[in-house]
Amino acid sequence: MKRHLPAHVYNKKGVLYFQRRGYRTTKIEAAPGTKEFALEYASLMNGARPAPPTGKTFTALVTSYVKSQRYRKLAVRTAQDYDKVLAWVGSKLGPLPVDAMRRKDVIRARDANSGKVRFANYIVQVLRILMEHAIDLGWRDDNPAKGVSLLKSESKPREPWPLDMIDKFRETDDDRARLVFELCLGTGQRIGDVLKMRWSDIEGDGINVKQGKTGAALWVPFTSQLRTVLATTPKIGVTICAWGRGKPLTYRSAHEAVMRVRKSIGAEQFDLHGLRYAAAAELAALGCDDDLIAAVTGHTTKAMIAKYAGSARQKVRALEVQRRRK
Repeated sequence: MKRHLPAHVYNKKGVLYFQRRGYRTTKIEAAPGTKEFALEYASLMNGARPAPPTGKTFTALVTSYVKSQRYRKLAVRTAQDYDKVLAWVGSKLGPLPVDAMRRKDVIRARDANSGKVRFANYIVQVLRILMEHAIDLGWRDDNPAKGVSLLKSESKPREPWPLDMIDKFRETDDDRARLVFELCLGTGQRIGDVLKMRWSDIEGDGINVKQGKTGAALWVPFTSQLRTVLATTPKIGVTICAWGRGKPLTYRSAHEAVMRVRKSIGAEQFDLHGLRYAAAAELAALGCDDDLIAAVTGHTTKAMIAKYAGSARQKVRALEVQRRRK
C-alpha cells in the first residue's frame, strides 16, 4: 500500500515506481526496507536520474507556439495579454515535460493565482491553446485544460456612465480630459485605440479605426459633441490626443486627467472603459440591433453586446411593453 512507502514511490501491481514531476517514471529494482532500496531512493530524490531531455518541455512548446501561425494571427493587444501568461508558463513550468500535465495541474495553477481573477482565467485560456498546439505537434493526445471552468470575479460589474454624469463631465474646462472623454464615448472604442487615433485617420465626417484587440477595421462617424470638440482641438502632433510639443498622450496621463474630473463630479465608480459601455447602451436605448451596435463598437460576439447593452435594451423593451398595456 502507498502509505507504507516513501514520497513519490508507488506500488503498481506489485512493482515499485518512482514518480516525481519533472522526472522520468523509474522502476525501483531494490526491495523496500533494504540498504539498497535506501540508496536507490536517495539517488532518485537527489535527481541522479532525471527524465532525459526530449525537447518536449513547456519552454520548447512556448517557443514553437510563438513561431506558429496561431500566434502570429493574434491581434496586437491579444498577443500582449497572452505574452504575460507565456512568460509565467516559462518561469513556472519551463523545464517540465508537456505530456505530464494533467487537468488537476491546470486547476491548481488557476487557483494559485485566484487573487488576480483575470490573470488566473488567462492562465486557463492560454494553457488550453498551448495544449492544442501540443496536440498539433504530436506531443499529446488530449487537452487537459479543455473544460476547466473560469473563476468568477467578485467585483461589481462595470456600469455605463449615466446621462447625468455625462452631462456633468461635459461642463469641465479641462480640454485634454474632455477630448479623451468625447473620443471614448463618441466612437465607443477602447482607450488604447483612442490614444492611437491620428489626424490622418479622419475621413469625411468620421474616423478610421483599427482595433488593437480584435484587428477589426471600422469607420466610425462623429457624434455632434465629438465633432465640436475636435473642431477646437489644436493639431500639435500626429496623434489627436497629444500634449506639449506634440508628444502622444500616454494612458497614465489620460487616466489622470479624466480621474481629476471624475473626482470633482463624484463619478469615481465610472471609468474610461465604462464609456464604451455607455456608447453601446446609448445605441441600444435608441433601438439599435446587435449588428448596428457592432458597426460602431466593433464587438465580434452577441454575448459581449448583450453584456454592454443588455440593461439599456431591457429598459427600452419594458417601456414598450408597458406602453402597449395602456
